[in-house]
Amino acid sequence: MRDNLSSSEQALADYVLAQPESIRNLSSQKLAQQVGVSQSSVVKFTQKLGYKGYPDFKFAINDSLRTQQDKSHPPLHGHISLDDPFDVVGEKLLASKVSVLTNTRAVNEQSAYEKAEQLIQKANRILICGVGSSALVARDFSFKLQKLGMAAVAESDNHIQLANIANYGPKDLLFVISESGETPEEVAVTELAKANHCMVISLTGYGHNSIAKLANARLYTVSEEDSARLSSILARTAQEFVIDTLFILLTQASGKGRKMLEASNQAVRQYRHKNR
Repeated sequence: MRDNLSSSEQALADYVLAQPESIRNLSSQKLAQQVGVSQSSVVKFTQKLGYKGYPDFKFAINDSLRTQQDKSHPPLHGHISLDDPFDVVGEKLLASKVSVLTNTRAVNEQSAYEKAEQLIQKANRILICGVGSSALVARDFSFKLQKLGMAAVAESDNHIQLANIANYGPKDLLFVISESGETPEEVAVTELAKANHCMVISLTGYGHNSIAKLANARLYTVSEEDSARLSSILARTAQEFVIDTLFILLTQASGKGRKMLEASNQAVRQYRHKNR
């Protein structure tokens, strides 16, 4: 397609072909600066190639590089089988986790994290919802936010989720975690939050889904489709990566939060020292 592209798009094509691995660490704005074109040129370039936008294109580049690497190193690829020895199980699981972490990092722009961070900082109350394995991640995130002095609670029971959100308003926040983005219980609580003009942050699998469509800030995870037996493990790994990244950003941004976090850690240290 190169000969049918504009001069700025040809420059982008040449850069991507010459340095595909660098795309992993570049936002659309940074790529535009590297090539010397406008950010809108980057977006139009990816759309002309058939992608919904830059994050989709970035993920495709990353997936292509990973596929090439898998072909050059055929062992350790594929499902963990019943007769795999212990060392192979460990290597396959590690390879799967590295893959989903790398892909999850690639599909989330810095701007998405920054928007989510700002919404969390401004919220009076925060309800974090998830069911199944996502509920474990929700509880972990609520503990982290509580250490920073934020009024965050995690809830997995849908009736309690709805009861809480019924009393939330524009100054409150729903953080909803769903790998599919279509979990009926979480779609219902997200719809109620929007009806009450609540702010919503979604953490879902990458792509279009009902929950992300309703969110004010969208964060995504990527887990391997061909690893169905490991889906909950890999999805939880990716979800934990996103919330840990958010937690670090929030800690960096809040001096008061850092003091409260240190006080929390100090209390635990004193208790352990006292009970040795």
